[in-house]
Amino acid sequence: MMAPLAGDLSLIYGALSTAFGHQHWWPAKTPFETMVGAILTQNISWTNAARAVASLEDAGMLDPHLLAAADAGDIARLIVPSRFYNQKAERIRTFAGVYVGEFRADPAVMAAMETDALRERLLALRGLGKETVDTILLYACRKPVFVVDAYTRRIFSRYGLLPEGASYDRTQRLFADNLAPDVELFNDYHAQIVRLGKTVCKKSPLCDRCPVRVIHGSLRCAGAPE
Repeated sequence: MMAPLAGDLSLIYGALSTAFGHQHWWPAKTPFETMVGAILTQNISWTNAARAVASLEDAGMLDPHLLAAADAGDIARLIVPSRFYNQKAERIRTFAGVYVGEFRADPAVMAAMETDALRERLLALRGLGKETVDTILLYACRKPVFVVDAYTRRIFSRYGLLPEGASYDRTQRLFADNLAPDVELFNDYHAQIVRLGKTVCKKSPLCDRCPVRVIHGSLRCAGAPE
């Protein structure tokens, strides 16, 4: 028999995927583009990050060897749409240097590293936090690591499955402990959460439009009508 939390999480995912369809996320042509996109999307919308990725590509700079050797100022000028572009330029250059120097610019070499060890190595890089690193692990390296963001904490605290202000680690454990470690599931589940958080479960939620406002009698969003 499925544990209660696992059942609740599966029901929520089923309702989201039925309402929104598969999200086909992360949108990128290569694993390295995903890695760069994960850094660029820190603290901004994906729309702006995508513009910065396109700018790098148009300039012929979406290449780990070129970025590792580039001047940070030259990178910054290409990623202005991403905001905080000077900081992100340094982070991209540093990451590209590690990707080239330690992983031979090969996503398969990176993915072959044990998950916890790879996570710790990437977290050691200045400016790469847990969400960014876990995005790289899941979407570029295809590691079964659940990505957590502000939408996740907001939605699942409203369902009473997390306390308000739950930490990143506490939130991640909710999924890791109650779902099978499945890359495709973790991939689309996170994307579904982002879709719900951006369009419906906002800071001021549009509860009448929510496909998961009432899943079953004991699992109700705090904003759902009685």
